[in-house]
Amino acid sequence: MPYAAITYRVKPGHEEEIAEIFAKFQRVDRPEFTGDGGEQAGRLLGTAVFVKDDIVVRVIHYEGDFSAIGRHMAAQQGVHTAEAELAPYLAEPRDTSSPQAFAAYFRDATMRTVAQLTVDTHPAGAPAS
Repeated sequence: MPYAAITYRVKPGHEEEIAEIFAKFQRVDRPEFTGDGGEQAGRLLGTAVFVKDDIVVRVIHYEGDFSAIGRHMAAQQGVHTAEAELAPYLAEPRDTSSPQAFAAYFRDATMRTVAQLTVDTHPAGAPAS
């Protein structure tokens, strides 16, 4: 099951404020997300957020179609609350006011995947068949 990372720059010196925002983040209403036609497109398995100096990285563990996650997240009230609270700390403002704008930000902020290794793909750790 793949991982993705979303990164964005923040103003340095605000790690504690940013940590507080994510500590009270309202989770998504459901982990399953749908595609353009309303069909199930995947499931969020977990997330983690990291902050250091002027960088925030959100790691997303998911299964399914990653491109559908941005639309799912754009429909979540907790995301809009966090976005409003983060706005003063962002180094570069971003438009997340509509599902389309949020999906574009989400897509543009996704880091390139270099490697994804799990116990399932490790020769010594793969389950016996």
